[in-house]
Amino acid sequence: MSDAPLVLVVEDEPKIAALLRDYLVAAGYRADVHGGGAGTIEWIRQRAADALLLDLMLPGEDGLTICRAVRAFSTLPILMITARVEEIDRLLGLEIGADDYICKPFSPREVVARVRAVLRRSAAAAGEHPAPSSIVLDEERYEVRVHGRGLALTPVEFRLLRKLNLQPGRVFSRTQLIDALYEDHRVVSDRTVDSHVKNLRRKLSEAGADPIESVYGIGYRLAWDESPA
Repeated sequence: MSDAPLVLVVEDEPKIAALLRDYLVAAGYRADVHGGGAGTIEWIRQRAADALLLDLMLPGEDGLTICRAVRAFSTLPILMITARVEEIDRLLGLEIGADDYICKPFSPREVVARVRAVLRRSAAAAGEHPAPSSIVLDEERYEVRVHGRGLALTPVEFRLLRKLNLQPGRVFSRTQLIDALYEDHRVVSDRTVDSHVKNLRRKLSEAGADPIESVYGIGYRLAWDESPA
């Protein structure tokens, strides 16, 4: 257990904090709980946490302030927890470096699954235990294979899938996806992104995969593939 990943839970509602801690420990993680924002940044500087569950509204320093500060010196995976569902708050959280968003009320099991996903992404980014995937992209040929089957995509669809596939599980806003779709940086609407996603989903579904998930009010993410390599 001493070698298990350490998750720092920063949550000012004691019942929620205890619930998250209990579920994380039951799933095999270590968990430390802070009831407010004060001292969190210094704690992270001094200790080697593996992930941060960070409430948006905290006494002392709020979650956005902490997220900004941590991102200035660390790539620690950050999952923000909030009861505020306004789109601007959610986008701001992602733009300042949060890896995922969890909205109250939530399922504790979902939180554990999200933590597991960001930890796996972090390990893959560090070159450890690359994630298995049924989707293989050939960058030079602009070709995609799903479960070994070739898939014909347009250049825009390929770039969209490539962007999502770079960080499976991470939520990308439509604005972030637009920047990846067009090399000439043309101005397009959110509906254009939605249209490309719809076409890409249809093609992936026909090939036996449907990994793209919509995240209400934000954008899209590629669901983590749990199937064996």
